[in-house]
Amino acid sequence: MGLSRARAQGNRHVSGFQAVGFQASQRGLVSGPQTAETRQAMERLLDLPPQIVARELQRLGGGLAWWIRRGAHLEASHDSLLEISDFLEEGAGGARGHEAVFLAVGPETGALFGAFLHATSRGQAQGGLRRWPYPDLATFLRDGLRLSWGMSRKSALAGLWWGGGKGLIAGPDDPDEATRRLLYQEYGDFVSSLGGCYITAEDAGTRPDDIATVFERTRFVTCIPRGFGGAGNPAPFTAAGVVCGMEAALEAQGLECLVGRRIAMQGLGNVGTAMVDLLLARGVGSIVASEISATRCGELAARWRDAPVEVRLSRPEDTDLLIEPCDVLVPNALGGVIGPEIIPRLQTRMICGAANNPLLREDRDGAALAERCITYVPDFVVNRMGIVAVANEQYGRLENDPAIARHLDPAWEDGIPAVTRRLLELARDAGIPPVEAANRLAENRWNEPHPLFPGRTQAILHAFK
Repeated sequence: MGLSRARAQGNRHVSGFQAVGFQASQRGLVSGPQTAETRQAMERLLDLPPQIVARELQRLGGGLAWWIRRGAHLEASHDSLLEISDFLEEGAGGARGHEAVFLAVGPETGALFGAFLHATSRGQAQGGLRRWPYPDLATFLRDGLRLSWGMSRKSALAGLWWGGGKGLIAGPDDPDEATRRLLYQEYGDFVSSLGGCYITAEDAGTRPDDIATVFERTRFVTCIPRGFGGAGNPAPFTAAGVVCGMEAALEAQGLECLVGRRIAMQGLGNVGTAMVDLLLARGVGSIVASEISATRCGELAARWRDAPVEVRLSRPEDTDLLIEPCDVLVPNALGGVIGPEIIPRLQTRMICGAANNPLLREDRDGAALAERCITYVPDFVVNRMGIVAVANEQYGRLENDPAIARHLDPAWEDGIPAVTRRLLELARDAGIPPVEAANRLAENRWNEPHPLFPGRTQAILHAFK
């Protein structure tokens, strides 16, 4: 694992990280033989909290660590920590075959950063930056592996020339504004040090002003605020795509529309709030939605005072909303909420939401839902509009952009309605769960080479020595 110190080379924007071509990393975490204390620390890293892992990495060399696929195997930048290499090769919930994983430690904050690249044949790995208080390194790595895999599938099925990536910052949960700004400055430096193989964006725990801070330190970022010429917050587009997917799935089941349906929604963030407004405009019968902020609950209850919307205050660990009787269950919070404990208690005919990876384990839980005749519309099919809205950001902003709108067009072959119908037809005809059908469709496309720059991202990765 590569933890050699980077030289700033007079460029403060890569300070603390090793950039492509700056210097070759040394084999081994530290020069000379490893001590028993070093070996013991390395053997237990997967079980340690990220902040402790970061301190261990700093103590043993700091800087940048990477695993890059060369041939059939992931090659680590240092010979230590083979345990981590094995863990990455094993994957998480079907997320295997990643092309690269990078870890770094914030030079001043001491925070652990990650960038995960799944498949990059279609282009640079793109995926949002999630800041979350992960309990241990293993959980941190699993989340990055699963989320970047989801982005490969999302971009492939959307026909976008992007690869699948994800960025992570391990906590802190509620930093003060000065610490928060420093975190995102350091993450921007980290992204710059990767030479453009990974493009970051907005995700859970990251605000639009955080992206503006990242943009101060790197050009490899999307979701840039509109005041800086970017596309801004993609939440309204994401909400529109999920609602569009619901309608297509209902149609595929022989149900005409959303009129009169009961919707249960977990999470009322930016996407969930926009989705409620869209569903009300389509004449749904009622909506029950959960929110973990008491202040926000009050604000939203007042907003929809005269609408058939019930807003419930919930604790993060509550699962009551998931088992609410409804026509469509909409998971809009974090992933891994639907598994063996919840599936037997579900009272819905369909699951279709914006949350990434809502199934705890796709293969097992997708099959269990199919056995209960509950239609599961995969998240990476319907929540694509976040990346769609920013996919062409580097080419300029266009109001009412037809390149964005066509993803909601039932007539376009790569649009959300058509892909939703296609995967549900494949699932029915092949007798497989919808998520397996969607994976088959995505795998057929994510290895297609970029039409203008085939192999360029892999070349950037292979430049790391």
